[in-house]
Amino acid sequence: MPLSITDEQRDTLIAMAAEAKTKSYSPYSKFRVGAALLTKSGNIYTGCNVENASYGGAICAERTAYVKAVSEGDKYMVALAVATDANAFTSPCGICRQFVREFGTSVIVILTKPNGEFKETTVGDLLPDSFGPDDLGFETIEATADE
Repeated sequence: MPLSITDEQRDTLIAMAAEAKTKSYSPYSKFRVGAALLTKSGNIYTGCNVENASYGGAICAERTAYVKAVSEGDKYMVALAVATDANAFTSPCGICRQFVREFGTSVIVILTKPNGEFKETTVGDLLPDSFGPDDLGFETIEATADE
């Protein structure tokens, strides 16, 4: 059974991602990103992108939210909302796709636009034929609908 969220949860995630975007530290690219991550426990963790003059030292909003969740002991992810200022749906970058895949391919990803439009997809759809813990003989940490 695939993961699902309520309309209220989706709306909350979208609003929290938009709010997280306002905290972005992006003086170089000027590309603000916010993320909100719902875990199986019902907690929501937010993140924003934080750039660095060395560029390689930057961290994306999606990874920030995931790191906050894992550092607090939450490892079963359900849904991730991503907000930017772009007038097009902006999906997570390649590094973020691989990073979030570690915690399951069935995680719902909500891509948003500033005008309120959104579309839902999954980590598995964003990164098909992906490499993960199972390829190394480990079990993927993945929330299930029946837990």
